[in-house]
Amino acid sequence: MSSSTTPIADAIRSKITQSLAPTHLEVQNDSQQHAHHVAMKGATSRETHFRVTVVSDAFKAKPQPARHRMVYALLKEELDKEGGVHALQLKTQTVDEERRLAEREREEEAQKKGEKIADVEQLS
Repeated sequence: MSSSTTPIADAIRSKITQSLAPTHLEVQNDSQQHAHHVAMKGATSRETHFRVTVVSDAFKAKPQPARHRMVYALLKEELDKEGGVHALQLKTQTVDEERRLAEREREEEAQKKGEKIADVEQLS
């Protein structure tokens, strides 16, 4: 059995999935974009910078800082480990917040399309 080439990303996915039961989870490794930074000089890990989106009802009634603390607590080992996660960008939402945001984006898109049609009709 071969070992994973993305052990930190795998651990992030596993810990968040087990503890928060997300309906949506994205783990994006942005390390390559930061490899040239002075702080990364000599770093051998290819898993240092992550962008994580978590949608879970475990976040209900909790403000953003509390939600982020929940995720930081889950990933304490990966954050504290020498050569581990150097930067973690989080987007945390409840299922309802995700739904409302999607509805708002659809409404804005429909409005833009309506404006474009109106602009074309004015030109005619």
